[in-house]
Amino acid sequence: MHRRRLLALLAGSGGVGLAGCNRPRTAGTPTDGGAGTAPLSTPTGSGDGGVYVQPFVERMGRLGTATAGPYRVALLYTVPHRFWTVTNDQRSLVPKGSGDGYRVHLMATVWGPETEVAIPETGLSLELERDGRLVSEEVIYPMLSQRMGVHYGGNFTLPADGDYRARIDVGALSIRRTGAFHGQFDEPTTVEIPFRFTARDRRRIGTRSISGAGEPGAVAPMDATFPLGRAPDVGAMPGTHLGTARSGDAVFEVVRLSDPPAGVAGDGPYLAVSARTPYNRLLVPAMSLSASVGAFDGDLVRTLDPDLGYHYGAATPALDDADRLRLTVAMPPQIARHEGYERAFVEMPPMELSI
Repeated sequence: MHRRRLLALLAGSGGVGLAGCNRPRTAGTPTDGGAGTAPLSTPTGSGDGGVYVQPFVERMGRLGTATAGPYRVALLYTVPHRFWTVTNDQRSLVPKGSGDGYRVHLMATVWGPETEVAIPETGLSLELERDGRLVSEEVIYPMLSQRMGVHYGGNFTLPADGDYRARIDVGALSIRRTGAFHGQFDEPTTVEIPFRFTARDRRRIGTRSISGAGEPGAVAPMDATFPLGRAPDVGAMPGTHLGTARSGDAVFEVVRLSDPPAGVAGDGPYLAVSARTPYNRLLVPAMSLSASVGAFDGDLVRTLDPDLGYHYGAATPALDDADRLRLTVAMPPQIARHEGYERAFVEMPPMELSI
């Protein structure tokens, strides 16, 4: 599959070890486990709709970073993972795969280096070359994990030890950008990251089991030198905080600004809804969300703003006389999920809150 086709489908140096194992939010202590593929698991105690502590934490390696245009991209690797894609409200398991060579889970994260804001919803494709020859080309999915938050990932095969070159095509950002981001991230670009992969790099990655896996909660995100895609603290968001709602185990923080940020058509107050995970404030992107409040009844637009972060927003008529806000998820987040998140953010009933 060619890179440009991959981008269309997805629209809408040298293995330095990264942070070690973190403790989960629920009680539990990591226990020693062997390196290898991420274990299969059936969570217990999490029910059918909630976030739960994933059964392991993985050791990761970093392959390199590169900058092109307004984007900076980091490429990491770990053991192969199973994960779930979401189409409409249906989940599909993507297995770890098999084949000759070494299977790894490659992860790319994209951000704006000037603002240190992670950029979701830009289509990515990734090719691996060795000695100038294409050796692996797979779909790299936008996905959500407890360790990395929003990133792009997929399972790839490295046929042998040696020198490789990763070619990463970054698509133009398809969502609205406001404030200082208005007019930015609207051109596709390509970055190349060379790296060497050896037996030493393979020994740096692996998994460790966690006691308390399957209980409500989440492991702590990794310590990283790049942004992980956290939603801002409510106290740091501009405007007036109107309240908090929950649906499908996602948390929705609602704020109102007196005027829309630059890049939003229309006058009057601006309603912004920031969706995040119930633990660690990781972004929950790529859903269809609408609001009904006062004289306004319509869609909230997926938007990236340097102050509000990734959010869903719209200019509305005056809300002085409104006393109730209803939020409706027409489509759950269309983002792949690692273990711990695959049961959440799918069944998302409407929400109401007083404002």
